[in-house]
Amino acid sequence: MAAHTSQSVAKAAGDEIGNTDVARGRSRRTERSADGRTGGRNAGGLRRALATHWYAWAMVAPVVLVLGVIIGWPLVKGVYLSLTNATERNVSRTIGVRHIEATYEFVGLDNYTAVLSDPVFLQRLVWTVLWTVGCVSITFTIGLVLANMLNREFRGRAAYRMALILPWAVPGFVSVFAWRFLFNRDNGILNKVLDGGGIAAIPWLDDPTWAKFSVIAVNVWLGVPFMMVALLGGMQSIPGELYEAAEMDGATAWQRFRHITLPGLRAVSMTVILLSTIWTFNMFPVIFLLTRGGPGDSTEILVTQAFREAFITSPRDFAVSATWGVLILLLLMIFALVYRRSLRKQGEVW
Repeated sequence: MAAHTSQSVAKAAGDEIGNTDVARGRSRRTERSADGRTGGRNAGGLRRALATHWYAWAMVAPVVLVLGVIIGWPLVKGVYLSLTNATERNVSRTIGVRHIEATYEFVGLDNYTAVLSDPVFLQRLVWTVLWTVGCVSITFTIGLVLANMLNREFRGRAAYRMALILPWAVPGFVSVFAWRFLFNRDNGILNKVLDGGGIAAIPWLDDPTWAKFSVIAVNVWLGVPFMMVALLGGMQSIPGELYEAAEMDGATAWQRFRHITLPGLRAVSMTVILLSTIWTFNMFPVIFLLTRGGPGDSTEILVTQAFREAFITSPRDFAVSATWGVLILLLLMIFALVYRRSLRKQGEVW
């Protein structure tokens, strides 16, 4: 009996070991086959994506092509020109029936060295940064206040919204010309009002300091509607139950705004601040149409300086203008990367 039992136990143990070896062999074969299928999927993933979603690729292709022609080619051409000494005197041109070939040459980074070592670049950069920070901060503050006011129920709210969005609907150059008339020193409405109150006329566009305040005011007036609409949309996406619960707990209006509204607007705020910064940094129409960079060059920003080099100075220096443009692009790219990294450190996914 004992011998028979020992033989049975040994046989069972042998069968178990054999089954384990078979299972391990199957597992290894399964892993190898899975690895093979994974490699095949990686190799043929793009092919299957193209075959499955060919219509999506077909719809996107024209957009990519147009963007490549409109943005990609001018960008490449601008970078190339910044590495040459191209001016209006040595580029290819046609005079009557005579065609003159281009004679400009490749000069490498000489233009960048010249621009970066020129004190004018630092002056334009400092004022551009001050102009951008001032406009964006004031625009965001006013937009936040107006959005918070319009997020409440009151009579005539739709009319107020339409009135506040109106500056956004008016073409920018029309708004700037209207403000130029308002700022006129002799016949402007603002100085007429001040004169009626016994206050001397203010040289809005003739004094460097007042001209800077004027261009900031006009740009803020143009930018507030976008900021207000974006922040108002963000406020309306915050669940109302949070405010109700906070009010039941005895939270004041300021506490509800600080601990519910502001955190709820974080994602929207980060996006609109980034967009507003980029737009303001390159806001050519307000500066050029209102003051043309004056008086003197006190309100010139980087983008208006690039325009001046290409279309106003004589001889027109296309290479230096392209250099200014590339430097502007690099500055904005650096800002966007730093901004994105700071958001990631704060836990924001962008």
